[in-house]
Amino acid sequence: MSSVDREGPGPVVTSTGPGPSRWDRVWPYLPYLFIALPAGFSLLQNWRADTLVLALFAMAWHWFMVGAHPEWIKHHLVALAYFAVLLAAIGALVSIDSVFTVAGPAVFIQSFALLPRWWAYAGVAATAAVLVSMRPEAGRSPGQMLFSFLVAALVASAVGLVVQTISDQNESRRVMIAQLQETGARLAALAAENANLQSQLLTRAREAGVLGERQRLAREIHDTIAQGLTAIVTQVEAAEEALDDVKAARARLDTVRTLARDSLKEARRSVQALRPAPLAESQLPAALQDVSGKWSQASGVLSSLEVTGEARPLHAEVEITLLRVAQEALANVAKHASAGRVALTLSYMEDVVVLDVRDDGAGFAPEPPGLPAAPASETGGFGLLSMRQRVTRLAGDFQIESAPGEGTGISATVPAIPAETGLEPSDRSRNAG
Repeated sequence: MSSVDREGPGPVVTSTGPGPSRWDRVWPYLPYLFIALPAGFSLLQNWRADTLVLALFAMAWHWFMVGAHPEWIKHHLVALAYFAVLLAAIGALVSIDSVFTVAGPAVFIQSFALLPRWWAYAGVAATAAVLVSMRPEAGRSPGQMLFSFLVAALVASAVGLVVQTISDQNESRRVMIAQLQETGARLAALAAENANLQSQLLTRAREAGVLGERQRLAREIHDTIAQGLTAIVTQVEAAEEALDDVKAARARLDTVRTLARDSLKEARRSVQALRPAPLAESQLPAALQDVSGKWSQASGVLSSLEVTGEARPLHAEVEITLLRVAQEALANVAKHASAGRVALTLSYMEDVVVLDVRDDGAGFAPEPPGLPAAPASETGGFGLLSMRQRVTRLAGDFQIESAPGEGTGISATVPAIPAETGLEPSDRSRNAG
């Protein structure tokens, strides 16, 4: 059951928002109670047909206007007509038996619940006047009647304040609930939108991951299998030149066999995305020493390794990157430098670790800064690009120093990420970028 939508005292119900409060469900039924109880008591004391007819009429009138057609009383004139008829019926009952004075609170409540603005207080005054003037008591002085009227008006005003307070609280609660529901709907829409965006981000992340994995495999294949096959070809060509010397040819073939086996192991490890074979059971300095020694034996070029600072275990990606840079640099020296000596220096510092590879070979003229890089076929292949990509992926720095006839030096500087950290180097690279 709803009250009219208006300004001023009384409950206010709009067409939207939560359902009616407990008070909104109770107040329309109070007139039945306040009319039926005194009617029953009066009829038991003194049966009168007019009392029964008036009581039934008052309750039927209230049901017809408020119970059966609540939308009618939303109009002010209809509400005034309803209230006037109900008050007239109550006044007639009071004139028959003063016990019907107890119906006054129900009429007060209807006044504040239905009448607009200050009409509610006028209705209270009219109700109080009817209750005082229609009581069938003889011998009352005008002063007594005025006193009774004031008391009734004060009681009605107190009831009105209570009704108004309850109505205001109900309306505030109703508005708050409606706002919370609207906010919840907006939050649900935002959550759905965020879920959609997250799904798109995950899709793009997977695509980026696939691309990154392809690039990683390209580097792995180039730095392991391609280098091993290059060394095998070199050894086979040397063996062909040494066919007259059976012992030398056999030594070359033994080297080819060793290189082929190592390349096969690296191919299997690259497919399984494991650490490189030299790092499987040793730390980076030992792995570099092993790679340098085997390369020197295969190429015939003297190489040395110097370690400065306190060697310590580093994150797997850091060690793999430096190992691959060393392997690629040595492969480039064997293919292009015609060097007689190569020096490797591994420097452990507080925040970074640096690998320097320098040779005394023919050297070349690096591309000036700011100019487009030359095609791979003019710079010795994929090697320099692969080394740079590996280092910059870890937010490191890669430098090349070379000049024709003065040898070549490369320097790879990467963050010294401890082995026990859970931070992926690729994440560190993105954060640094």
